[in-house]
Amino acid sequence: MGRRLVPAALLVLLLVLQGQLWFGRGSLPNVARLSNELAAQQRSNADAAQANARLEAEIRDLREGLEMVEEKARSELGMVKPNEIFVQVTK
Repeated sequence: MGRRLVPAALLVLLLVLQGQLWFGRGSLPNVARLSNELAAQQRSNADAAQANARLEAEIRDLREGLEMVEEKARSELGMVKPNEIFVQVTK
């Protein structure tokens, strides 16, 4: 009887481990599903990073564009801001 107990216990242990492998929390199907979700999230993050980079470039262009417009208006047209005194120095 003792000789049959060890193989039976090993068989039960093997079945439990196989059950965990196929149906448990760290099972192969669960890992595959999580891998797919991770890949989808990484694609989404990459798309969001590209959109952020485009928006940052637009903001930078708008800021630089407004500064350039203001500089031209001041130098070529002599425009001043409210409550600002314009002093022109000639050589």
